[in-house]
Amino acid sequence: MLESRAGDKAGSAKMTAGAALFTRLKSLGVDYVFCNSGTDFPPIIEGLAEASAKDIPLPHAIVMPHEHAAMGMAHGYYFATGKAQAVILHTNVGLANGSIGAINAAVDQVPVLMMSGRTPVTEEGRFGARTVPIGWGQEMRDQTALVREASKWDYELRFAEQIGPLLDRAHAIANSTPKGPVYLSLPREVLCEEVDAAGLDAPATMQPTRAGPDMTLIRQAAKMLAEARNPLIVAQRGAGSEAGFAALSQLVSDWSIPVCQWWAVATAIATDHPCYVGANPDPWLGEADVVLVLDALAPWWPDMHKPAPDAKFIHLGPDPLFARTPVRNFRSDVTIACPSDDGILALAAEMRPMMNRHVGARMSRQALLSLRVPQLRERLAQAAAPSAPMSKAYVSKCVSDAIAGKEATVLSELGCPLDPIVLDRHNSWHQEPHAGGLGWSFPCAMGMQLADRSKLVVATMGDGSYVFSNPVACHQIAEALELPILVVILNNSEWGAVRHSVTGLYPDGYAAKANRMPLTSLEPSPDFTKVAEASRAYAVKVTSADDLPRALQGAIRHIEEKRQLALVEVAIG
Repeated sequence: MLESRAGDKAGSAKMTAGAALFTRLKSLGVDYVFCNSGTDFPPIIEGLAEASAKDIPLPHAIVMPHEHAAMGMAHGYYFATGKAQAVILHTNVGLANGSIGAINAAVDQVPVLMMSGRTPVTEEGRFGARTVPIGWGQEMRDQTALVREASKWDYELRFAEQIGPLLDRAHAIANSTPKGPVYLSLPREVLCEEVDAAGLDAPATMQPTRAGPDMTLIRQAAKMLAEARNPLIVAQRGAGSEAGFAALSQLVSDWSIPVCQWWAVATAIATDHPCYVGANPDPWLGEADVVLVLDALAPWWPDMHKPAPDAKFIHLGPDPLFARTPVRNFRSDVTIACPSDDGILALAAEMRPMMNRHVGARMSRQALLSLRVPQLRERLAQAAAPSAPMSKAYVSKCVSDAIAGKEATVLSELGCPLDPIVLDRHNSWHQEPHAGGLGWSFPCAMGMQLADRSKLVVATMGDGSYVFSNPVACHQIAEALELPILVVILNNSEWGAVRHSVTGLYPDGYAAKANRMPLTSLEPSPDFTKVAEASRAYAVKVTSADDLPRALQGAIRHIEEKRQLALVEVAIG
């Protein structure tokens, strides 16, 4: 409790470790702590109540009725702000529920200060010891093992006075390149102890590292790209910042370099840019003599896409070799570790003085792009035409038309594909992390909306992904926090990704020929509009292509006028 005690140094104040935890998080710049509480939380809840009563500034502690939503909202808040947030979960069971979010954050290189309580280790004789049978049932030999592979750093709080130094270290490591989640275990007895309040509001004692580009390697890469006959850039995880996005757009315009966004999880270039050649690396990869792989975990499908045998490869990004991935054997002749935007800006500066050379090769590439890109756009337009049943491409095109001029951000989790949507800004697109932990887009969109309530955020997802998001919990959160996102469900009543994987491996197999492919059907499909309506959201179901544009416009109008979540369920083939 926050008080001065006889025998303490004059002016010294005490507070519970639970209150100290939040006080230090505030000083580190954490705005929100997404909490799923349990029997390990009494000292945290008492500390929050004490701080509120005494007007001590703390981050906003938000009740999360499911741990997966807590991790997803922290993920989205970082996308919107670039600031790592904190999540506190309930002992081992809560941590287990949050572990999918931890895996997603690790693969997406998203910093999260992840914490969970730990069941008391003492049975009696110490304040905070076990009281009810759950205290015995939640004991584990190695609770941290639930998230260790997804964490850059982990530790267990041993003494209350460690809170400040450990949080400083955790925050610095999470935000160092490559960024990622960290984990701190919080035993209940330790949180029940008292600590000195002095210094908890001081600036951080440790700052994160930011790796800079090696200029020798940048110059080597610049020379390779400038002298290439047929260079190609494969971008997958964005350009790092608005400055990086603008610099890449200008660089490829100046040099007429095609850009492919294979399986992109963020946009590095506008989808209507004259140098953007879509998501398919063919035929560009097979023709390229120099390939810049820009922050791409898997820049192409090795069994399907074949680079030229004599091609040279440059890999650039915060972790260009993706060290946490055991098997990833894409060739790299020049490897540059730095934030993507820093690398792009450095490359552009080094290549600029070479502009007056190699003019013939640039003009030849420009002519080729001028021929092929319109053909690509025409094929996309044909794929996105109205049909019965509707296609994902058509839904994407309708979403694109509905958000035109609104500077919206679109998230897709096995929902709307990227190429039919016109997006021309950094941070305007995010796809599900390559970890594949489903149920991500709904809470991630809410985290982005929480960071900027004036922004239109659209979460598109398949019906299976919507189920995985724990939608009852997510709708409750959206209503409680007044987060008016647009949710678009593309409902084909099956695990479409599983079906495509099976037919990809066995195109002429028994499963492909079966009337009903085993282990893929999600029929009978629930009426998802009823789930949304249970939390008083606007909801509409669309089965006809002609009705979709009007339904999306109505949903967005409802969001703008009523500031409430709107859900559009779309039946697709």
